[in-house]
Amino acid sequence: MEPIKSPRVNPKNTDSKSVRFLHTIAVLMVLAGAASSLGFILYTGRNNPSVVLILLFSGWVVSPFIALLLINVITKRWQLFNRLILYHLMVIITLGSIIIYSGLWSPPAAKTAFVFLVVPLLSWTLTGLILLAAKLSPSR
Repeated sequence: MEPIKSPRVNPKNTDSKSVRFLHTIAVLMVLAGAASSLGFILYTGRNNPSVVLILLFSGWVVSPFIALLLINVITKRWQLFNRLILYHLMVIITLGSIIIYSGLWSPPAAKTAFVFLVVPLLSWTLTGLILLAAKLSPSR
């Protein structure tokens, strides 16, 4: 007779290859997104004489990516459904940030600093809301 497994526990090596692949892609994208965002903020602020301001902006812009990586480590034992939500959130926030920071899409008449202030705030808000919803969702 096989032991009953708890749905909340994720024993090692039980995820399918596609889930592990999505996890790997999500983590690599977050790392690349953090580096790209840092590059965009340094490039945009290259003419600013205030090093402190550039450091503050850099920390603020990179903070959602660091948070996503830390959440990824903390949630190793979450249910598969909740981890999949996290992996997709990592991809969406990374792609959205890079698209907006690169200037491919930006709000009309927005100043450059506005984008670098609002995008991390929206990333934090979206991350908090999605993870709260995932945590409060019924067991699957």
